[in-house]
Amino acid sequence: MSAFTESALIKKLSELNTSQQSIQTLSLWLIHHRKHHTVIVQTWQRELQNVPEPKKLTFMYLANDVIQNSKKKGPEFGKEFSNVLPKVFAHIGESCKSDKLLGSLGRILNIWQERGVYDAKTIADYRGCLHKDSSTAGAATGNGNGNGSVSSKAASKVGDKSAKQREKRKHEERLSKSKRSRTSSSHHHHHHPTAAAAAVVEQTPPATETENGHTPPYLPLGEPPEPEELIKALNSIENSASSDALVRERIAKLPPEISEISCISKLEDKEKAKLLANQVNEAVDLLNDYNARLAAEMEERTKLAAMLRDFQAEQKELLAQAEQRLDEHKKKLAKMLGLQKEIHDHLSNLPDLTQLPDVTGGLAPLPSAGDLFNTLH
Repeated sequence: MSAFTESALIKKLSELNTSQQSIQTLSLWLIHHRKHHTVIVQTWQRELQNVPEPKKLTFMYLANDVIQNSKKKGPEFGKEFSNVLPKVFAHIGESCKSDKLLGSLGRILNIWQERGVYDAKTIADYRGCLHKDSSTAGAATGNGNGNGSVSSKAASKVGDKSAKQREKRKHEERLSKSKRSRTSSSHHHHHHPTAAAAAVVEQTPPATETENGHTPPYLPLGEPPEPEELIKALNSIENSASSDALVRERIAKLPPEISEISCISKLEDKEKAKLLANQVNEAVDLLNDYNARLAAEMEERTKLAAMLRDFQAEQKELLAQAEQRLDEHKKKLAKMLGLQKEIHDHLSNLPDLTQLPDVTGGLAPLPSAGDLFNTLH
């Protein structure tokens, strides 16, 4: 993990983009350097005020990721961000008029309230700061009509109400799709138990509308699992319900009479009716047990998918760090090789002292001090 400096942080914030990987990578770096939380939050606020409107939302997604993911490490970021968020929401409310941006911020506030990131009063204060302009305009209109307080309260809830309406419409769409999927699945189950069981395994939730390249609002990653924990989870999936060939074969071999109501009218005596009832009860027990195992497997696979996502994000971060260190050491190696060549060239240009003539063998020794005085006298 690279060392923290304010200039490095400013550079990383300038390079931040709307991709999930970019937000996750910078968030991990900030959480790693959480001891500098004061400088980080102050720099984040200053840079947010200077970026274009679309990137302000990306800065808020980054803050959302850092606040939620740093809770396990300590409360530093949550407290520090709470000191500047009122000013940040007020700034965005005054400078940005995009319904899309305001709606996305409303969803972030909803998630913070649902997950208890901040208390309800704090969230209400943030909403008030975000929609301050509309509240002020409503108050001015209300004062002219003698209904200032009512208009002010109504105006302060406009942004929140529109965001909730958008969320409600999306939720209703997801519910309708889910109902259609369940209806289709039950229809196939009525005619073929194996198809119904397979539908439980293969059914996937409908895709959510994407915004700026990732699902809004961006949900942060959890703690990356240890490799041993991940291997254990992968091994447990090998013995899952969907891979139980014996049970699937038993379901496939169930007689069609147990799922066809019309077969009841063809029963001729009480013994056959009892036999059919026993077969139906056994089939119900078998299917209930298998469906419960499939439901448990789906839950395990969901957890495994989250573990793989977190593990992959951590490995990408480690890979990026390793590549950065490799580039740094390649540059150092290139400098050393260049220095080595310069030294070699310099040595090759120096005279070879062994090739010089011997000037000491045939010369008389230098006179001593006494010899010099005797010569003078």
